[in-house]
Amino acid sequence: MTSTTTTGPGGRPDTHEEPGAPSDDVGPGSGTGDRFDRDDLPTAPGATRALLFSLLRAHRARVLVAALLLLVQQAAVQAGPLLVAYAIDRGVPAFRDADHGPLIAVAVGYALCSAAAGGMQYAFIAVSARINQDVLLDLRGRIFRHAQALSVDFHERYTSGRLISRSTTDVESLRELLSEGLQELITVILSFLSISLMLLWLDPGLGAAAVLSFVPLYLLVRLYQRRAGVLYAARSTAIAAVIVKFAESMNGIRPVQAFRRERVNDAHFEKLNHAHRWANGSATLEMARYVVGSRLVANTAVAGIVLWGAYRVASGTLALGVLAAAVLYLRRLYDPIDRLGMFLNSYQSAAASLGKIAGLLAQTPSVPETADPKELPALPGEHPGREVVFDSVRFAYRTGGEVLPRFDLTIPAGRTVAVVGSTGAGKSTLAKLLARFYDPSEGRVLLDGTDLRDLAVPELRRGVVMVTQEAFLFSGTVAENIAIGRPDATREEIEQAARAIGAHEFIAGLPEGYDTDVRKRGGRISAGQRQLVAFARALLANPSVLILDEATSSLDIPGERAVQRAMDTVLHGRTAVVIAHRLSTVEIADRVLVMEHGRIVEDGTPSELIGGTGRFAGLHRAWRESLT
Repeated sequence: MTSTTTTGPGGRPDTHEEPGAPSDDVGPGSGTGDRFDRDDLPTAPGATRALLFSLLRAHRARVLVAALLLLVQQAAVQAGPLLVAYAIDRGVPAFRDADHGPLIAVAVGYALCSAAAGGMQYAFIAVSARINQDVLLDLRGRIFRHAQALSVDFHERYTSGRLISRSTTDVESLRELLSEGLQELITVILSFLSISLMLLWLDPGLGAAAVLSFVPLYLLVRLYQRRAGVLYAARSTAIAAVIVKFAESMNGIRPVQAFRRERVNDAHFEKLNHAHRWANGSATLEMARYVVGSRLVANTAVAGIVLWGAYRVASGTLALGVLAAAVLYLRRLYDPIDRLGMFLNSYQSAAASLGKIAGLLAQTPSVPETADPKELPALPGEHPGREVVFDSVRFAYRTGGEVLPRFDLTIPAGRTVAVVGSTGAGKSTLAKLLARFYDPSEGRVLLDGTDLRDLAVPELRRGVVMVTQEAFLFSGTVAENIAIGRPDATREEIEQAARAIGAHEFIAGLPEGYDTDVRKRGGRISAGQRQLVAFARALLANPSVLILDEATSSLDIPGERAVQRAMDTVLHGRTAVVIAHRLSTVEIADRVLVMEHGRIVEDGTPSELIGGTGRFAGLHRAWRESLT
C-alpha cells in the first residue's frame, strides 16, 4: 500500500496508507513473493521457444556457419574407426607382403583427420562464443528496456529483486545452454545419425541392434525431461526468492537495524536458502539417476553387441576389422549419452528461466503510449503554467477497492493547490493520475484541454514533473543529477538553476563541487540537500505543471525552511499540486483542498479555511498550539 501522511500533533507526520496500493515494507512477510503469484508471471504456450528463436534469428548466418563447422568436425572424427578397420583388414595383410603403402596412408589419413577435427572444433568455439555473447547482450538489453517501459503499478507489485534475478541468474542459465548445451545436442544428433549409418553400412545386423538399443534410452530421456522440468522451475523460483530477500534487506538496512530485525530476517533468509538448497539438490539427484540409468543401458547394449559380433567373427561371418570398427563406433555412439544428459540439464534450467523471462517480456504497460500523439498548445506569455482538469474521474487499484468514486477538479493555469487529508483520502492517487503513473478507470485528466492519454510520453514528461518525498538521486555527480530532466543543459544553466533554488552554496562546499559523486541514492549528502538538488532538477526541466508529493515531510526545521524558499522559486508562475502533511507547507498555496475518501470536503484559500470551523481549521489550531 502506498504510504501517505497527515498532520499530527506538532506538525509531525502521522503515517497512513492508501487502500489497495502496493506496499514496499521491509521485513518478513512483507509480501515480496506475493505481489504476484509465487508461480510468477504467466507464460503463454510456446512463448519460451519463440523467445529463443527470436534471439537466434538475428544471428542465423553465423549459426549456419557454426553448424557447418561442427558437421565437418564430426565427419573428421567419425572417419577414424573406418581407417582402423581398413588398417586391420587391408593394411596388415599388405604389410606382411612388404607393401607399406596402405598403413602409411592410414597413418597420414588419421593425422589429417585429427588435425581437421581440432581445427574445426576451435573455429566452432570461436564462432559460437561470439553468437552466445551477442544473444545474451540482446536479452539483457530487452529485459532492461522492457522493465523501464512498464508502468509504475507493475513495479509497485513486482519486486526489483525478481527483475535482478531475471537479468542475472536466468540469463546465466541461457548462457550455459548456448555455450555448452546446444553443442552437445548437435554433437549427439550428428553422432547418432552418422554412426548409425556407418554401422548399417559396415554390417546391417550390428547397425540394427545398435539402433534398437536407443529405444530404452529414448524412454529414459523422456522420463528425465518431464521430471527435471518441474524441478528446474522450482529451482529458478527459489533462486529468485533468495535474491529478492537479500536485495530487500540490504536496501532497507536502516529500518532493519533500527528495529532489530536481523534475527527475524536471518531466520526467513535461512528458510529460503534451505528451499534453494533442496531445489538444487533435487535437480542434481535427478540428473544422477539419468546418468546411471543411461550408462547401464549403454553398457549392457555394448556388451551384448560385442559378444554377438565376436561369435560371428569366430564363425567366419564377420571380418575382424569390421568388428573392431563397430566396437569403436559403439563407444562413440553411447559416450555422448552423458553429454545428452548435460544438454537436458542445461535445457531444463534454461527453459525454466526463459519461461520466466518470456512472462516478464509479455507484460504490457498498463499506461500505454498513444499511437497518434498530440502536442500541447504553445504557452502564451512568460508564465509556464497550464490548466489541469479532472473530468468525471473514477479510479480503483486493481488490488483494492475504489479510491476516487467520482472526482471533478479544475486547477487554473499558474495556481498552486495544496491537498491535505487523512488515511485513504486519495491524495497520492490524485498526484499519480496527474503524472500519468496510472490512468483513470473512468473519466479524463486534461492538460490545457488535452487528455493525458493523447500525449506522447516525452511530451508529458516535459510538461509534468513530480518531486517526491524521497528525492531520489542516482550514483553520479551533482551536476548529472540536476541535469536528468535536461541532459543537454550546459554547466552554466545547471549552476544557474542551483543558485535560483539556493543550493549553490552547499554544492560549492562539497569536495569536488558540482563534480562530487553523491554515491548510492545520494547518501553522501543530507536529506535536505537531496531535496534541494531535486528542486534544482525540476527548475532546470522547466515543467508547466509541478507535483510536490510530501516534499518536506522527512526534513528537519532548517532543512524545511531551505526547501520552502526553494519552493517559492520553483513554483513561481507554474501550475502546482502540493501533497502536504506539514501545514507550514500549505501556507504557500493559493487554494487548499481537504479530501476524505476520494472526495473534496473543504475547498478554499488557506486564510478562509483557517478562519472557518471545519477539519482544516481544527488541524491548524492543533499545529499552532504545538509550536507554543
